[in-house]
Amino acid sequence: MSDYATRFSVEDKRALVTGASKGIGAEIAIVLADAGAHIAIVGRDAQGLDATKQAIIGKDRRCVVIEADLQTADGPRTAGSKALDFFGAVDILVNNAGIFHRQSILETTAQQWDQTQAVNLRAPFLLAQAVVPEMIKRRSGKIINISSLASIVGVEGHAAYSASKGGLNLLTQVMAAEWGQFNIQTNAIAPAIILTDMGKKVWGDEAKSAPVKARIPLHRFGEPIEIADLVLYLSSPASDYICGQVIAIDGGYSAV
Repeated sequence: MSDYATRFSVEDKRALVTGASKGIGAEIAIVLADAGAHIAIVGRDAQGLDATKQAIIGKDRRCVVIEADLQTADGPRTAGSKALDFFGAVDILVNNAGIFHRQSILETTAQQWDQTQAVNLRAPFLLAQAVVPEMIKRRSGKIINISSLASIVGVEGHAAYSASKGGLNLLTQVMAAEWGQFNIQTNAIAPAIILTDMGKKVWGDEAKSAPVKARIPLHRFGEPIEIADLVLYLSSPASDYICGQVIAIDGGYSAV
């Protein structure tokens, strides 16, 4: 294997990816498997998880499906425990699962607020608590938290979501501060609009999407593979000196 391929390799690494039944999470899991990793996939949609699993084992990688409700305190702990039972250790933790309620601040209910914080912020915290002790013992690990551009700029109707993702950014930096000494790199990715199946349904109308694209220097929305490729880079040895960063992937939106 050439030097560059070694630097960008995740061959035989063990990754845990949440929200992997569809969209960005499924793409991340499949890309990591394509690059050589074995994957624990977490979600609630059994059919979607099975489709992701079939794609992973089709690449001759090991895969374990973990059905868990990340809104509960026990869900993330159970997911972490089952991944450790299957693999013995987790080298790469990708906290991708998230929920979103589009409501104004005055219309957001306490239940919507609590659900959003539980999945988007508490679950990454609890999953890290579950898998990081083993990373510390081995003095090696990668944590990638999927945040959002809405954690960096205020967006109407995103109160609970932005608060959760803003908290995730700071949690990422605290993880980096506490665990960097153990050779664990923690970073966050903050995507703008990504054309998952859901994204296509919401933004497929050109009349609606055109004004938003006009504000993006690249004049387009992102694709799930572009998030997955950045996750792959942050999971590989090539990114070993990147730690505690929140990386916007937004076509230049936050630069103007």
